[in-house]
Amino acid sequence: MTFPTYLCTLLLLSLFSAAPPTYDLKPVKTDAGLISGTTNADGSIRIFKGIPFAAPPVGELRWKAPQPAPAWKGVRACTQFGPSPMQGAPAPFSMWSEEFLIPKEPISEDCLYLNVWTGAQSADEKRPVLVWIYGGGFSSGGSAVPIYDGEAMAKKGIVFVSLNYRVGHFGFFAHPDLTKESGHGASGNYGLMDQIAGLHWVQRNIARFGGDPANVTIAGQSAGSMSVNGLVASPLARGLFTKAIAQSGANFSRGSATLAQAEAAGQQVAQAVSASSLAALRKVPAATLLQQPQSVRGPIIDGYVLPEPIAAIFAGGHENPVTLLTGWNQDEGLLFGPIKNAADFRQQAEEQYGTEATTFLQFYPATTDDEAAASQLALSRDLIFGAQNYTWANVASDRERPVYVYRFTRKVPATGEYVKYGAFHTGEVPYAYDNLRFVNRPWEPVDRQLAETMSSYWTNFIKTGNPNGAGLPAWPAYTRKTQQIMDLGVAPSAKPLPDAATLDFLQSHLPTP
Repeated sequence: MTFPTYLCTLLLLSLFSAAPPTYDLKPVKTDAGLISGTTNADGSIRIFKGIPFAAPPVGELRWKAPQPAPAWKGVRACTQFGPSPMQGAPAPFSMWSEEFLIPKEPISEDCLYLNVWTGAQSADEKRPVLVWIYGGGFSSGGSAVPIYDGEAMAKKGIVFVSLNYRVGHFGFFAHPDLTKESGHGASGNYGLMDQIAGLHWVQRNIARFGGDPANVTIAGQSAGSMSVNGLVASPLARGLFTKAIAQSGANFSRGSATLAQAEAAGQQVAQAVSASSLAALRKVPAATLLQQPQSVRGPIIDGYVLPEPIAAIFAGGHENPVTLLTGWNQDEGLLFGPIKNAADFRQQAEEQYGTEATTFLQFYPATTDDEAAASQLALSRDLIFGAQNYTWANVASDRERPVYVYRFTRKVPATGEYVKYGAFHTGEVPYAYDNLRFVNRPWEPVDRQLAETMSSYWTNFIKTGNPNGAGLPAWPAYTRKTQQIMDLGVAPSAKPLPDAATLDFLQSHLPTP
């Protein structure tokens, strides 16, 4: 062999040795049939999209618990996302540009599909599994949203699963006749039952993708986080996961509807669409149902999926045991109702808090209209998110279960109308799952570093129940006594929860179960 030939041979060998693993792309057998998928650009991750995990909930299956997916013959190509759940056409609004929304089509009642990203090269690897549950106020959303892509996390050694669930009138609709036919004396929580069905699919099938069904973490943001909270509370989800990630959302004082309230709302909808029977209701066009107001949003205390209010389930110690990672954002930015001027805000405080209004106004000052406006945004953040996740962290601490708490403080870089939103609601998601590339913002090096840090924390937690790892700032476990959290901003660091006294005040005034 001549010297130049020898060098060329070495070069080729080095190139082949540095290449990512390639896969035998033979189909994967699920319990309903064989499926094929695709790979990412460098061939290191296998991707399966649009895997049916339940029968299409259409026709006679509208408003029924998810049924087994029909088996198929041959190999089903799972290379495209399944349809997003039935909802209005997505359009950017408020702080959410199009990267935070589902694709414009397809949208359908036939929506019970999930997706898998895996780097496992064999079914024997037993990689930890993450099941992602999207937000959207229980009336919108879907797993095809760009920032929910699972490739980056799969490259870090986990199997990433995202699933669809029914929303709006299709996912949370109760009616006395539905309650009668259910066999459980309950109706309405179809969206939660979809999530549970997806988790059962994971238990039955994920090992074939190299995942470990005994090491499953459920994660979600906003309504997805509230769903995670509901799954931890539900006896129907027992044994399906061991860890939970709850980003900006829980249900400790959310005032979920009772079954009777939800049934009454369902009867109003039925009357509005002139449907006098379940058969007639199931024939009402989806577009017609979408036009009806949704007075009941999200989980219902139905006596079956949720036997009691979620706060009562936790208070009684009946929740499913999990290791928890939870937190919320500095500038969630959600406010329901108009901003009040300083005088009106102070008057509202006096009416609501009476002799404690002075204390309330120390936490949420209103000496000027601008200050009152800022206080109202902070109060909305704390009531809807902060106090909820803080309550859950304290309950977990009291149970002596590991819990890690964060506050996302990075003001997401933006131009134009988006500048005003700061560390906004959902802003942390592309950081936590290392998906900045899907969001059109003027990212800086500090953002890419924060995404690497956060996704490493999340990955470590998914693997072991502890976010800490080599090269990362130490993240101490939270306890009610120490109240140490991780500030996820320009320079991530552990610090005492800065507004614990404020949250304690709010928590003491939250409704009790």
